[in-house]
Amino acid sequence: MKFTVITLFPEMFEGPLGASVMGRALDRGVIDVAFVNPRDFAPGRHRQVDDAPYGGGEGMVMKPEPLVAAIEHTRETRSPDRVALLSPQGRRFDRDLAREYAALEGGVAFVCGRYEGVDERIRDFVDDELCIGDFVLSGGEPAAWVVIDAVARRLPGVLGNPASLAQESFEDGLLEYPQYTRPPAFRGRHVPEVLLSGDHARIAQWRRDQSVKRTRARRPDLLAGVS
Repeated sequence: MKFTVITLFPEMFEGPLGASVMGRALDRGVIDVAFVNPRDFAPGRHRQVDDAPYGGGEGMVMKPEPLVAAIEHTRETRSPDRVALLSPQGRRFDRDLAREYAALEGGVAFVCGRYEGVDERIRDFVDDELCIGDFVLSGGEPAAWVVIDAVARRLPGVLGNPASLAQESFEDGLLEYPQYTRPPAFRGRHVPEVLLSGDHARIAQWRRDQSVKRTRARRPDLLAGVS
């Protein structure tokens, strides 16, 4: 699957995409990540990509010309099915949207804002606007890492054990049950007896009960859609 990131700072992705699951997926060619820098489309000797906001105010705003040129270049050369602006004002990114993006045959492109934000007219040139939470980041790059990871791990060949997806938080509308490994006792804290019993039916029921209990305590809003 093709991911394209429109960013002023492509070097910020070297670490997150160079190791672990994402690094292996890149090495095997399961995912393809390319970067487009709006500064390459900015006119003049200084390649200016930001300017002071009309009406006054703090900070700078990303100019429409270089960013839209970068978006259009991305559509022409990478042919993404969707172009998404990362923004605290966007739709909350969730499991369902990760599934939707993972099914896109032409891939997806992400626009990373910076400074105080982007010129409002840029929104006319994107398909989606995504938010990963009710907080503000210094730029869209960390949000792009999050979305790429959440989408890519749903692709065949990315995870070593694809079946593990089905047991993760949110997959069945619940938070994941508690997990334990060796040793069976650690500083007075013991693994629940049922997990040592070998009784798979009891274990499955315990895990389901624990998922419901944990969801009720931590994310009761999720229970509305659980039968």
